[in-house]
Amino acid sequence: MNKSELIKALVDETNIPLDDATMVVNTFIESMKSSLLAGDRVEIRGFGSFKIKKYGGYSGRNPKTGEKISVVPKRLTFFRAGKELKELINQK
Repeated sequence: MNKSELIKALVDETNIPLDDATMVVNTFIESMKSSLLAGDRVEIRGFGSFKIKKYGGYSGRNPKTGEKISVVPKRLTFFRAGKELKELINQK
């Protein structure tokens, strides 16, 4: 499911206008982004949680040339599925 499909599902389920559904989805996503950028964890009960993990820099090698390269420190988004989502996915 992509963003436009999520908006369409919201319109179909709630019968709200497309513009309002778009605003709701965009507001939700922007709020999550802002929280993550501020260093906060985003938790949606029954679905999962998002947080930023910090990875330190290290010295690596280019696999093609074997040349040493320096990999800079970075931050990446990490998602952890909630208990209810895990159980739903693993149902037989």
